[in-house]
Amino acid sequence: MLEKRKTEVYALGQHISMSAHKARRVIDQIRGRSYEETLMILELMPYRACYPIFKLVYSAAANASYNLGSNEANLVITKAEVNEGTTMKKLKPRARGRSYPIKRPTCHITIVVKDISLEEFVEKDFLAWLKKPKWKKKYTNMTYHDMYSSEGIWDKK
Repeated sequence: MLEKRKTEVYALGQHISMSAHKARRVIDQIRGRSYEETLMILELMPYRACYPIFKLVYSAAANASYNLGSNEANLVITKAEVNEGTTMKKLKPRARGRSYPIKRPTCHITIVVKDISLEEFVEKDFLAWLKKPKWKKKYTNMTYHDMYSSEGIWDKK
């Protein structure tokens, strides 16, 4: 029967000390891009979130080459998401015995990479398995109606 091959791998970074909102600003720029283009974008962007995301993209590509045996030129980032992690809470001592809360937010970043060359291979096998029945027509006649023709359906009065 049909054997489904795995075409996606992921890398997960947990408890990265940065707010999820700041990491999402960078993640939205790389979603759907190729691996090599993503590395160039992350090297040139001036945000602090770029370095941990760069490491995760690099790790996801290493996972793809090790687990799937894929080439880095065929990799595309299909899914990139940022979730909020735990918040570290401290108290800073202030004058007259008071205290001031300090919140250090963390986030979890997931990068999913897909090998498009393997996907095409799987789709070809799947399409060969799901052939159209012979009794269906190959071509259907399409009619084109021009509403601005001189036959008078639309009169500009």
